[in-house]
Amino acid sequence: MALSPAATNGIEKAIGKNKYTGKPVTEILTNGFFTLDQKWTVKYWNGAAEKILGVKAKEIVGKNIWEKFVSVIPVEFYSVYDKAFRQDTPVHFKEYWREKGTWIDVVTYYCNETLFVSFKSSKQPNSGYPGNPEEQLKTLTELYRYVTEITNDCLWEWDLKNGEIFWIDGGHKRMFGYHIENALVSQSFWESRIHPEDIEKVLSELETMLQTKGTDTWEIEYRFRKADGSYTSVHDRGHIIYERNKPSRMIGATRDITEKVMLKKKLEADGLARQKEIASAVLIAQEKERGEIGRELHDNLNQVLSAIKMYTQMAMHNENNREAYLQKSIELTDNAIATIRNISKSLVLPGVHIIGVLENIKNLLRDLRMINPIRIDFFEYEIDETTLDEKLQVHIFRIVQEQLNNILKHSNASH
Repeated sequence: MALSPAATNGIEKAIGKNKYTGKPVTEILTNGFFTLDQKWTVKYWNGAAEKILGVKAKEIVGKNIWEKFVSVIPVEFYSVYDKAFRQDTPVHFKEYWREKGTWIDVVTYYCNETLFVSFKSSKQPNSGYPGNPEEQLKTLTELYRYVTEITNDCLWEWDLKNGEIFWIDGGHKRMFGYHIENALVSQSFWESRIHPEDIEKVLSELETMLQTKGTDTWEIEYRFRKADGSYTSVHDRGHIIYERNKPSRMIGATRDITEKVMLKKKLEADGLARQKEIASAVLIAQEKERGEIGRELHDNLNQVLSAIKMYTQMAMHNENNREAYLQKSIELTDNAIATIRNISKSLVLPGVHIIGVLENIKNLLRDLRMINPIRIDFFEYEIDETTLDEKLQVHIFRIVQEQLNNILKHSNASH
């Protein structure tokens, strides 16, 4: 049921927004439709079935179909229906009905303890049925022009009031493997093919659409079970037809989007893997940084503070050299302050939301050039910092900082 924006624009230009006035395809193609329970009792019988078989719904609903047609329906019909009761995939067959003098094309399937039968006759009377052959051809031409502007995928028309969906022109056979072409399926059959994890979402959004006034389209993505039991990801979109300001029908299509979904999942997985790599690199850098800070505090700052304590104690007990000892303590204190400032600077990154990661890197390089005899060139290539969150900017800065420290310590590089 997937319509592209371009297709939607084409529809609105061709027929006007919500102005498609053609008859339902089920009326034009005159498909009979009825349902049976496991005791062969007729539960539903549509208007087309009344005309094709010459039996009114009130005369057959609630009765056993074989008792009603015991001397009329060919025995082949019973064997196919009985087979359909024992499997959940649609059965398609054609049989000549001698008593009716016509070929009957039948699609039947079993779902939710109910047998659904959609059928059409190759020799149906036009008398009393909507439209003559010319009118039917005109309506069909209009309908197919309409749907071909929507998509070339699986086409359908959905009778929202009766819960019947007409699968048009074999798209569902090609895509999903169901032997259903230009035939009715029940809404319950469609629901039974939706992935169990998706069914609640799909039905909830469908209900919301039906209750929302003025909605033009309905669309959703979900997983749909094919005839072979496998699932494929699909995107449905339908154009809603209103009668008396209430949604009565939808015309739309189903598109297979499995490749798109798989690609999206792969990109998400690749992105997650990259994030894990970055996080791992940051953790390694942090551990190394902690070790270096520990060594700096123990081997350097601790010795400086010990020397300050020693000179201060000497000044307290040696009046003659007190001034020299205090001056030395002041010098060492300045040294300790500078050391602490350098450690703090390496730990605390100025707010990236204020100056950004690029400016922080430039400040880092400026400090390194002042105390190291090395040439450092920095290039930035069309980087938009607004696309990077603060956490990622900090990670990038720490990685650059760690790599520069390694270069200065181990590479003996001059550039």
